[in-house]
Amino acid sequence: MKRLCLILPAFNESKMLGKVLLSLKKYLCSLADIETEIVVVDDGSRDGTHKIALEHNCVVLRHVLNRGLGGALATGLVYAKRHQFDVALTMDSDGQHDPNDILPALKPILRDECDVVIGTRMVGQDGMPFDRKVLNFLSNALTFILFQVWSSDSQSGFRVFGKKALELITVKTQGMEVSSEFFAEIRKNKLRYKEVPITVIYSDYSRKKGQSNFNSIPITLKLLLRLFR
Repeated sequence: MKRLCLILPAFNESKMLGKVLLSLKKYLCSLADIETEIVVVDDGSRDGTHKIALEHNCVVLRHVLNRGLGGALATGLVYAKRHQFDVALTMDSDGQHDPNDILPALKPILRDECDVVIGTRMVGQDGMPFDRKVLNFLSNALTFILFQVWSSDSQSGFRVFGKKALELITVKTQGMEVSSEFFAEIRKNKLRYKEVPITVIYSDYSRKKGQSNFNSIPITLKLLLRLFR
């Protein structure tokens, strides 16, 4: 039986986390021959996020201070590696991702077709706001220029890592630039990579919690600093 670790980075997500976990747990009951564990990484929240996760019997990893998306994902991935999970899946905790996309994203890993899967919002879906499409394309282009790995959705938070990827990937960045850093790790470690279409649910809440159009420049600068360390 394969063991799956679901990693949800969360910062002040008390408003949506309970609903997300209920939907997620309901879906996971339908997965056969896969042992699952939900890990919520509470990244310095001050609104009781960790209490909601504990009420839903999740593993909770807490940061005393807010470290950022990269720091939260690093904590979750290290946990998955140390506890010898076969697969780790990261998804947002703001209700943007659909649990029904989990199994289609897992299949290429379980069939040993690749080491990393990225859930792409850019295939078969027209709901992405225009400003997000522009920002996403620019991020994809920059990621390709820096790391020579093309992705149609380099900033997607829906990712799957097989056992080899868990062993080899090391996250160093702390903020949202981690999304592009994963492609540096894919290239450096010569990991097999595949994209799988996913559905994304956009709401005023998820847009507010996501990456701002105005902070893309600082994120790019942080990525460049990481590249030349």
